Amino acid sequence: MKRARTTTISPKSPPHPPPPPTPPQKLHSRRVPLQWAPLNLPQSELYLPLTLPTGQTFRWKQTGPLQYTGAVGPHLISLKHHHDHDGAVYYHIHRTPSDESAAMCALLDFLNSHVSLADLWSDFSASDPRFAEVARHLTGARVLRQHPLECLVQFLCSSNNNIARITKMVDHVSRLGHPLGSVEGFDFHQFPSLERLALVTEQQLREAGFGYRAKYITGTVDALRAKPGGGEEWLASLRKLDLEVVIDSLCTLPGVGPKVAACVALFSLDQHHAIPVDTHVWQIATRDLLPDLAGARLTPKLCSRVADAFVSKYGQYAGWAQTLLFIADLPSQKSLLPSRDGNIKKNKPGKKKTTQIASW
Repeated sequence: MKRARTTTISPKSPPHPPPPPTPPQKLHSRRVPLQWAPLNLPQSELYLPLTLPTGQTFRWKQTGPLQYTGAVGPHLISLKHHHDHDGAVYYHIHRTPSDESAAMCALLDFLNSHVSLADLWSDFSASDPRFAEVARHLTGARVLRQHPLECLVQFLCSSNNNIARITKMVDHVSRLGHPLGSVEGFDFHQFPSLERLALVTEQQLREAGFGYRAKYITGTVDALRAKPGGGEEWLASLRKLDLEVVIDSLCTLPGVGPKVAACVALFSLDQHHAIPVDTHVWQIATRDLLPDLAGARLTPKLCSRVADAFVSKYGQYAGWAQTLLFIADLPSQKSLLPSRDGNIKKNKPGKKKTTQIASW
């Protein structure tokens, strides 16, 4: 994966512009072997290619075979699968401002490690033979628990966009944050604070290629800063509320509609039964859950019906089930799954199978 080119964002015409951040430290430029430690999560509980590059986050980079690197708060961490240990996940902490235990705590929280995929998959499979078949071939797809502000800004960038441009925009915004280091040619930063984001103007974002999304990002930043007690605290408080209230609250922010709100709710606000409904999910629903709606046009009312159908089928963790079914419907993953006649599709000779990144 090539690093996206970025354009430097300058602040909102302050009397004295803040000094540029310290250039990121070039980590392991001499190819010093990394010291890896087991994460105590088997591949069946966490498979990185089905979790990190599948549209939940756009801030993790592939830095080696089955290896990904990203920032979790102020911690810079790499994860990889170890072939000599049945594909178990190992980690390396490149940089942390505190001790390793704090970085590990943040990482496990980010990975929702307390949720057992084995238990969920067993429950889902018991109620849905199609899910049971998919889960046999695509294991380890976890739903992440991201920082709410980081997740929100990423999905504001994703509106009517493609993966390359989303990644470029997210990289651009990320560079406003504190530099954490460079791994395999990729620079990593802590995601910028709300105060740092507030220094950026709509015009500067437009000049950087954000288009109409620029006004949504700056408008949302302004709206969050006006929240009593602070915008980041307000976002975190949504974790304790009912999903309907969470969706309605997020939709008061500029540029946030029901789909973006559901993505933020599912991937950062502990709303495990949130269902982001787009045309892709609509196709899955009308094929497998609501065949009587096949051929109908997707409307806001039908979006609610789709979400209800997933929750009725899969329960309080319906968002996790829908995430796997979404990934399974990608062209790159269909080759690993049995077709409706029970045969597993084979890749055509001479074509290399790649993991396709998804976008909600």
